[in-house]
Amino acid sequence: MLEVGDGHQIYWERCGNPKGKPALYLHGGPGSGCTPGSRRFFDPEVYCIVLFDQRGCGRSTPLASDPNADLRANTTSHLIGDIEQLRHLLRIESWTVLGISWGTTLALAYAQAHAARVGAMVFALVTTTSRREVEWLTEGVGRIFPREWDRFAAAVPPALRGRSLADAYAAMLFDDDPAVRDRAAKEWCAWEDAHVSLAPNHTPNPRFEDPEFRLCFARLVTHYWKNAAFFGDQQLLENASILNGIPGELIHGRYDVSSPLDIPWRLSKIWTSSKLRVLDDIGHGGGESFVSAIIDALGQ
Repeated sequence: MLEVGDGHQIYWERCGNPKGKPALYLHGGPGSGCTPGSRRFFDPEVYCIVLFDQRGCGRSTPLASDPNADLRANTTSHLIGDIEQLRHLLRIESWTVLGISWGTTLALAYAQAHAARVGAMVFALVTTTSRREVEWLTEGVGRIFPREWDRFAAAVPPALRGRSLADAYAAMLFDDDPAVRDRAAKEWCAWEDAHVSLAPNHTPNPRFEDPEFRLCFARLVTHYWKNAAFFGDQQLLENASILNGIPGELIHGRYDVSSPLDIPWRLSKIWTSSKLRVLDDIGHGGGESFVSAIIDALGQ
C-alpha cells in the first residue's frame, strides 16, 4: 500500500522480471481495479510489470462505496500524481504504459503531463472521456439499444430529470436511502452491460452481481463522466501532438459502439508516431483477438 495523501492509500504490485523493462498497467472503469488477469498482457520474462488500483477502488482505501465516501480528492490530476509517486518509489526512469478503456484516457493525460517518463504506449478500447463521448454513451447510443436505454432513463426520478444522465445518476448513487443507491447502481451497471454487448458472444460482466463492486464502480464512473475527466472539452485530443516521438499502438474494435472508431482515428492523426489497428471481431467488451493484439503490440 502506498500513502498518496488526502487520506488515500493505493494498492500496487510488481511482478514479472525484476530486471526487466518497466511497464505500467492502467485499468479501466474508472473503478474496475486490477485483477490477476491484468498481468496476462505482458511477457513476464521481458517486463517488470507494475499494476495498481486507482483511488477509491479495488484494494485501495477508502473505497468509493463507503457510506461516507468523499470524491473531491479523486480527480485525473490526483491519479497522475499517484502514478508519479509510484514511479519515484520504484526508482523507474521511464516505462511502457498500457491503458485499457478509461485507462487510455488516464494514460493520455499522464503522458501529456510527463512525456519524458513514457518510453512507449499501447492503448486498447480507446477513449478520451470528452463531453461529446459522455453524451454519446449516456444518450446517443440509446438509438442502438432503445429498450435498454428507456429503462436506464426511466430509473431517474422526476426531480432529477432536468440534469444529464451522468449527473442524475451521480446524485442517486449518493442518496441518503440505501435502496435508492442500490437501484441506481444496478441500473447504471445494466446499461454498462448493454452498450458493450454488440459484438458476438458477449456475456454480462459477473462482477456487477456484487453490490459493493457495482456501487463503487458506478459512483466513480459517474463522477468522472459528469466532469468529463476534469479536462476542457477535446483538451486531451487537441494536445496529443505532445506525444509525437513516443511510439504507440491504438487497438480498437470495429463493433465498439461505446467508444466509436472516430476517437482513435482522430487521435492517430494528431499523434503521428502511433499506429491504429482495427480488430473486426470485437466491441468494447474485448475478446480473444483483443488479448492477442495487446500481447503482440507489447512484444514489439
